[in-house]
Amino acid sequence: MASGISLKELAAELKLAPSTVSRALNDSYEISEATKKKVISMAEKLNYHANPFARSLRENKSKTIAIIIPERINSFFAQVMDGIEEIAQEHGYHLLIYNTHEDMERERKIVNLLLNGRADAIAMSVTSQTSDNSHLKKLHDRGLPIIFFDRISSEIPTTKFITNDYESAYEATQHLINQNCKKIAFFTLCVDLSISKERQRGFNDAIADAGIELDPSMTLYCGHDEQSNIEKIQELLNSANRPDGIVTSVEKLAFATYQALKRTNLRMPNDLKLISFSNSSIAGLLNPSLTTITQPASMIGSECAKLLIKKLTKPNHYDLIDQVITIPSKITIRESTCQE
Repeated sequence: MASGISLKELAAELKLAPSTVSRALNDSYEISEATKKKVISMAEKLNYHANPFARSLRENKSKTIAIIIPERINSFFAQVMDGIEEIAQEHGYHLLIYNTHEDMERERKIVNLLLNGRADAIAMSVTSQTSDNSHLKKLHDRGLPIIFFDRISSEIPTTKFITNDYESAYEATQHLINQNCKKIAFFTLCVDLSISKERQRGFNDAIADAGIELDPSMTLYCGHDEQSNIEKIQELLNSANRPDGIVTSVEKLAFATYQALKRTNLRMPNDLKLISFSNSSIAGLLNPSLTTITQPASMIGSECAKLLIKKLTKPNHYDLIDQVITIPSKITIRESTCQE
């Protein structure tokens, strides 16, 4: 018989009720082992496959996990998505990816869309603009399982995954101090994000603990326009008060620093040393290769997915606890911070 046989046709072939066949295929305790074996054997013989979409409709589930991220271009978010997808597919779930483009209004619209049942669960990293979390609270209050990663909303009582941003920034700054850098700058994008605050705090404390006077002009606040960032960095590098070491809080600012450096007479690492938070696969291919603080993105994605799958498959036996789980980052020393 051709593939594509329906449950009703399988039941007719077995001379059983469709409901009995369905329960047998789902390993129901109501059906005897002999009947289960008979049904499974015939299903294999006739090449029967359950229709996941029909099942989803019957169960009022979409078998979908939504991922909301602030940008696609960042290597970290791409790797988190890969980690989620691997686990989700193993359990028959597929992904819906939403990009907020760092826009809180767009984030709000996406969340309202998901309230209509497009996804069974959500893994999310908030925008740099997200100060009002009423739309996120609405999601949680509806009972939709939600987990935050990296950029979290502390007020929503659920599980959040972060990395050790404070310790990593402290260690990165300390590394530059150990490389004899005397004037170290910190480049950041957004002062309001929890990760930005923690990285800034780690930088500030490492400078203070080394007995170096903290110079406010050595913190450069950048935006999302690449050319504008390059010009800002170039201006600082050409100034009389230029740094000899830089910590960048995101990889896009590291790349902008490479571009700005090309417009000066400075050389890395002799005149300037650079270390950045980055998950970019090309960090080792840059000239000079970039010293990085790499976040365990794929592992974060896997852990998010595992918890959401647990909640979805055992909703009455598993809750997403209000907790923050920290998975440490790793520093890889390369040419950008090592003297030639």
